[in-house]
Amino acid sequence: MSQAVNFAKRMVLWNAAVPGLLLAYDAWRGNLGGNPINFSIRTTGMLSLIMLVLSLAVTPLVRWAGWGWLGASRRTLGLYAFAYGLAHFLLFFGLDREWSLASTWSEIALRPYLAIGGASLLIMLPLAATSTNAMIRALGGARWKQLHRLAYAAAILGCLHYLLLVKADIRLPVVFFVVLGGLLLSRFIPTRSRSLPPRRPLPESRGPAAG
Repeated sequence: MSQAVNFAKRMVLWNAAVPGLLLAYDAWRGNLGGNPINFSIRTTGMLSLIMLVLSLAVTPLVRWAGWGWLGASRRTLGLYAFAYGLAHFLLFFGLDREWSLASTWSEIALRPYLAIGGASLLIMLPLAATSTNAMIRALGGARWKQLHRLAYAAAILGCLHYLLLVKADIRLPVVFFVVLGGLLLSRFIPTRSRSLPPRRPLPESRGPAAG
C-alpha cells in the first residue's frame, strides 16, 4: 500500500503542474492567441477550480471506492488549487490592472463576481497555510478537519464566480455546480459497512499429550 500511496502522490504532484507549465511555455512562445492576458487569467482560474473540486472528490472516492491510496494526495490538490488561484489573481492584478490598487478596487466594486472570486481565494489562504503535518499536529485533528471543511465554501464561491463571469453559455459552470452538489451530498450518505467474514472458533486446548 505504501508504494501505491507514494506513486499516487508523485503522479498527482507532477501531473497537476503540467497545465501550468504548458501555459508558461505557450506564453513564452507567444502562442496564447489574440488576447494572451485574458487567456492566461481565465486558464489559471479554471485550473484552480478544477483542482479544488478534485481535492474535494478524494474523500468520497476513498469512502465509496476504497481508494485509500488516493487520500494522501488530497492536500496536494488543495495546494495546487490555491497556487493556481493565486496566479489567477496576480495575473489580473499585475497584467490587467497594471499593479494599481485603485484600479483593482474600482474594478471589484463594479463587478461583483470579482469580489466573490476574491473571497474564495481568501478562504483558501488559511487552508493552504495549515496544510503541513506540523500544523495538523498544532491544531489537532478535529479542529483541522473543521477548518478544512471551508474548502466547500471556497468551491461554491468559485463556481459562482465562474457562473457570473461567463454570463451567456452557463453549461460548464452548471456542470461544476452539479458535481460539487454531488460531492456535498455524498458527505451525508452513510457508507455501507463491509461485512467481515465470520471468525473461526479457536481450537480447544487439550493440554500436553499423555505419555
